[in-house]
Amino acid sequence: MPFVLLSIYSLALLVLFVFGIYSLVMLIYHRRHRRGGEAAAAQGGSGDALPLVTVQLPLYNELHVAERLIDAVCRIDYPRDRLQVQVLDDSTDETRALVARVVDRKRREGVWIDHLHRRDRAGYKAGALRAGLACAAGELVAIFDADFLPLPDFLHRTVHHFGRDARLGMVQGRWEHLNIDYSLLTRLQAISLDAHFMMEQRLRNREQLFMNFNGTAGVWRAECIRDAGDWQEDTLTEDLDLSYRAQLRGWRFLFLPDLAVPAELPVEINGLKSQQFRWTKGAIETARKHVVALWRAKLPFRVKLHATIHLTSNLSFPCMLLAAVLNIPVLLLKQQHPELSLWFDLMNLCVVASVATLAFHVITQRQLRSDWLYRSLLVPFSMMGIMGLAVNNTRAVLEALVGRRSPFVRTPKYNIVAGGGAWQASRYRIARVRPAVIVELLLLLYFIVAIGLAVHYAELSLIPFQLMCLAGFGLTGLLSVRHAWEG
Repeated sequence: MPFVLLSIYSLALLVLFVFGIYSLVMLIYHRRHRRGGEAAAAQGGSGDALPLVTVQLPLYNELHVAERLIDAVCRIDYPRDRLQVQVLDDSTDETRALVARVVDRKRREGVWIDHLHRRDRAGYKAGALRAGLACAAGELVAIFDADFLPLPDFLHRTVHHFGRDARLGMVQGRWEHLNIDYSLLTRLQAISLDAHFMMEQRLRNREQLFMNFNGTAGVWRAECIRDAGDWQEDTLTEDLDLSYRAQLRGWRFLFLPDLAVPAELPVEINGLKSQQFRWTKGAIETARKHVVALWRAKLPFRVKLHATIHLTSNLSFPCMLLAAVLNIPVLLLKQQHPELSLWFDLMNLCVVASVATLAFHVITQRQLRSDWLYRSLLVPFSMMGIMGLAVNNTRAVLEALVGRRSPFVRTPKYNIVAGGGAWQASRYRIARVRPAVIVELLLLLYFIVAIGLAVHYAELSLIPFQLMCLAGFGLTGLLSVRHAWEG
């Protein structure tokens, strides 16, 4: 029994070590490229022939932000006869009537804009994008989710790249945050997203590795979408799925780190959990769909390896949860079998991976934020927050591994910007406590006991991990209850 317990615990820590060390690999790439120039996002010359662009706006019950989005897109600086706007509206509430009024007003102003409403929402977002593409006039297709506000120069900073490379299939912009300082929750989310874009996306692209379209704030070549098999709804991350199908077909992607597109971060944790569940489950579904084809493809070994780590990184969540749950049994086992002390000391190598992850996020903040020293102090709390999502995201991983399907649940948006806005009275607020919250609160109590045992047995090296778990599960569980009952 001790051997089985130690084996499971060691396997969980090994997986976490591997994914943590991947942060160190990214830091090495960052050092290699830090003096190099980024891909230009400059505007094209006035004499350039501008391609016809279709802008797609997939909406589903977005009463608070639909008009804001349409207004922003219609302010994009681009010739009106070269810009088609498609509002892909699957709404079942008053959003449909609101969108119809806004679209009618924009048409009278001379905007080429279509309101495409579906009654059945078949295929969810992927189905809406596929239906829109079938009648899109543009050779390029830009996509913005409801919570984004593209700046007027967005198309002039992206479309010219397609004329320089016939196999360029997609250009992705970086997400910026409208409400970064709304709360501690939004600050922590921003830290995680900044690291994804400025380290993961930027470095994968510069190293000519597979990267992904982030579902919004990007431009596709319509031919690339069709060649890759169009939008498909058999995963919850239709963007990641299409990205891999396109790159396996030989299409190239481009990430523009200087092209910032403002967007709204989730302001209540139950909406964030819903978003994280979808992203986590969809990534594992995409891994199941493509890993075999990836390794059969004629690609360099390093590309296959990085892509596999990219697709499977969410396996870290069940490993986090395992390491947490086994903390007390392993602590007690060490007291009964002191001869295993060396084994336990080797497990402390995982600290190296944690330090690499910490540095990964701090360097990102230094690149992006003038107040990076302050935000760097929040990085440990961001890591605790990721730990706190382990229960929610482990369920997502397990459902994906066994092939259990679930609907596409969109993240509520409330038109919350820096300095204003309220969400508590919105009909979109998630006002129920999910069963996973009970597990999170039980883990809060569990780690109070674990810390007491670590102090009792003088196993002080365990306390940093235990404090991270205590804070992560406690913050997530208690905030979930508070936000569900607030209003």
